[in-house]
Amino acid sequence: MTFTIAIDGPAAAGKGTVAKRVAAHFGFAHLDTGLLYRATGRRMLDGLDPVEAARGLGAADLEANALRTPEVAQAASRVAALPEVRAALVDFQRAFAQRAGGAVLDGRDIGTVICPEAEVKLYVTASDDVRAARRHAELIGKGMDLSLADVLSDLQQRDARDTARASAPLKPAEDAVFLDTSEMSIEEAVAAALRVTAERMAAAG
Repeated sequence: MTFTIAIDGPAAAGKGTVAKRVAAHFGFAHLDTGLLYRATGRRMLDGLDPVEAARGLGAADLEANALRTPEVAQAASRVAALPEVRAALVDFQRAFAQRAGGAVLDGRDIGTVICPEAEVKLYVTASDDVRAARRHAELIGKGMDLSLADVLSDLQQRDARDTARASAPLKPAEDAVFLDTSEMSIEEAVAAALRVTAERMAAAG
């Protein structure tokens, strides 16, 4: 059986956590596609050409401990704006989505470009202030010394770049179900995603 769940949305909206929990609940495989771009961005910062960095990604690159820094996040957003980089990573993502047993992919163009035929499409979002507070707490918890204002500015810069890029901009699919997590706990957000998915699975038979 193939059954694909596409979860899109901006940074720190909760899509990654929702995706992991939904995948675990249904026993589906999960792919955080943002890691592909972070790993490419990390390799670019190390001096590689972005396109060659994307084409040469290996499993070890996705396990790198330094993929969650603000510097890598900005690099990921820059390389994601390059059509050649996106093209280099499309086949990998589409093959993952069609694996037997079901798949959950989260990113920024899953429902619109990578898996437009996905059985479930969710667009997970939250207000700028809420997202910045969540990301700030996460980074402080990892020992990074950043102000809330800096984190908010970083997120807004990424949003602007991701939504304005010519290739696969961040936007909800026309048939995506919106999930605004601004005033939701993670349990409430996951429960909402599970309800939508269960309904679609039942309808698909």
